[in-house]
Amino acid sequence: MHFLDDSLLPENQQKLVIQVAPYGPQWIPSDSNDIPVTMDEQIQKAVDCYNAGATVLHVHVRELDGKGSKRLSMFNEMLARLREAVPKMVLQVGGSISFAPEDEGQAAKWLSDDTRHMLAELNPIPDQVTVAVNTSQMNIMELMMDGDANGTSLDNPLLQAAYQDMIVPSNPSWHKEHIRRLVAAGIQPHFMLAHIHQLETVERLIRTGHYSGPLILNYVAIGGGAAGLNPADMLEFVRRVPDGAVLTIEALNRHIYPMTAMAIALGLHVRCGIEDTLNGPHRGRMTSVQQVEHMVQQARLLYQIGQFYKDTDETLARLGYAPNRRPGERGTPMRNVQTA
Repeated sequence: MHFLDDSLLPENQQKLVIQVAPYGPQWIPSDSNDIPVTMDEQIQKAVDCYNAGATVLHVHVRELDGKGSKRLSMFNEMLARLREAVPKMVLQVGGSISFAPEDEGQAAKWLSDDTRHMLAELNPIPDQVTVAVNTSQMNIMELMMDGDANGTSLDNPLLQAAYQDMIVPSNPSWHKEHIRRLVAAGIQPHFMLAHIHQLETVERLIRTGHYSGPLILNYVAIGGGAAGLNPADMLEFVRRVPDGAVLTIEALNRHIYPMTAMAIALGLHVRCGIEDTLNGPHRGRMTSVQQVEHMVQQARLLYQIGQFYKDTDETLARLGYAPNRRPGERGTPMRNVQTA
């Protein structure tokens, strides 16, 4: 992406897109009072997030027992209801789902990879399905800080061990075929990229004709095989993304707040929701709706909407510049300018 002299001014940036992931499939209902379980609750959560300012909804579905659904029929029901409840939201289904056969006929029909390719057969179709490129480690425990999982199911050492060994399988024969099926169904692939080398693979897919379409992607800074939290790595990724792409910054736990603050300042887009963190910036619990509201307010605070300064001295001081030299002054101006 190119940054011209005026690229960081809000009037020259695209409107902020807030992607929200409010369903948190890794959590169990007892982990938080913000986990919707019934279909009505899941639909209402989407409505609440939209009203708070989110325009992209990352969709997972729960069964009544609180477990993540693997039934195609449940996803179809939820998508149909979401189309009515939040018609202006972009519906993005999480591509990690592997559907389970609901009857013996399906069991005989589906091969192992077909249970993942069935995302291309959702009806009504979602706007997007997330796609990982290249098999990689996804050890989300690597960036867990003390207290992040307190009082949740992730306190369980056995579950922590399982997450430490988690892998995102996406070998070339699979992701090429998956992209082909999604495009044929009219579903946009939303690329979830763990680091810059996966971005290079996507470029090769485009150059060799395996994908033709808009480049909509997330930079996934969750560590453990994906990108980490070094801002220099994020900036290099941003620099390598072509101008015509749409880039969202995704992190996890309380790291989402500084990472998304940088993203907003750069004119990029952000993701939030309980799938990424149950906690606010200062450890207290924060619902998905509150996180969306925080992103909206954060954008206004970063741009300092409605603020002006009284004179040159205050402006220089507020912006962090050295003050203007006074008549007859020599050396480096070091005085502090008092501002109201």
